[in-house]
Amino acid sequence: MTDKIKSFILKFTPYLDDIRNRLYRLAILFTIIFIAGFFLTKSILKFTLSFFNINNVVIATTSPFQFADLSINIGLFLAFVICCPILEYNIYMFLRPALTGKERMIFLSLIPLTIVLFVIGFLYGFFIMYYALVLLAQINDFIGIQNIWDIGMFLSQIVSTSTLLGVLFQFPIIFTFIIRSGLISVESLREKRRISVLIIFIFTSLLPPTDGLSLIAMALPLILLYEFTIYANSKFGKLEIIN
Repeated sequence: MTDKIKSFILKFTPYLDDIRNRLYRLAILFTIIFIAGFFLTKSILKFTLSFFNINNVVIATTSPFQFADLSINIGLFLAFVICCPILEYNIYMFLRPALTGKERMIFLSLIPLTIVLFVIGFLYGFFIMYYALVLLAQINDFIGIQNIWDIGMFLSQIVSTSTLLGVLFQFPIIFTFIIRSGLISVESLREKRRISVLIIFIFTSLLPPTDGLSLIAMALPLILLYEFTIYANSKFGKLEIIN
C-alpha cells in the first residue's frame, strides 16, 4: 500500500511542481504590481479627480490615514486586474498538453475576448458613474445641499460599480460554455427571458448610483448581451465548442 502511495505521489509530483512554480511567479508579479500601484496612487488619484471634475463638489478626506488606505486598495485592485488574465494564460499553459488543437485555439481566443469584454464593461460603468454623479451634484446644489464627498467612498463606489459591470460583461462567454456543455439550452434562455431581465434589473439596482436613469443605463447593455448570447448560440448552435 505504501508503494502505491509513493508511486501515486511520484506520478503527480511534476504537475504539482509546475503549479507551485507558476503560483510562485504569479505571487511575485502580484507583489510587484501592488507596490507599484501603492506608490502611483498620487498620480492615479490626480487623473481620476481631474476626470471627475464636477462643479460645486468638494472631495475631502475624513481621516489622516485615509490616503494610506487608498494606496493599499489601489495597489490591490491593480494587481488583481493585471494578474487575472495572466492567471488565465497560466491555466491554459498547464492544460495545454491535454488539449486538442481546436480546444487550444478556442482557449487562446477566449483570453483576449474576456479582457476586451471586461475593459468595455469597466469603462461603460466608469462613464455611467460620471454622468450620474454630475446629475446628483446638480440636484443637491439645486436644493441647497453642499456637496462634500468622502474620497474613500467616492472612489470605492466608482471602482466597485465599474468592476462589477466589467465582470458581468463576461456572462455571454460563461453562458455559451454552459449551453455547449448541455447544462442549459437556448430554448430555456428564451423561455426564461422575462425572469432573466427581472434578475438583471434587481442586481443592477443594488449597485450605485441608485437613480432610475442610471439603473436603465446599466441594465440595458446586460439585456442586449443576454439577447446576443441567445442569437449567437442559435445561429452557430451546430458548431461544437466543447468536445
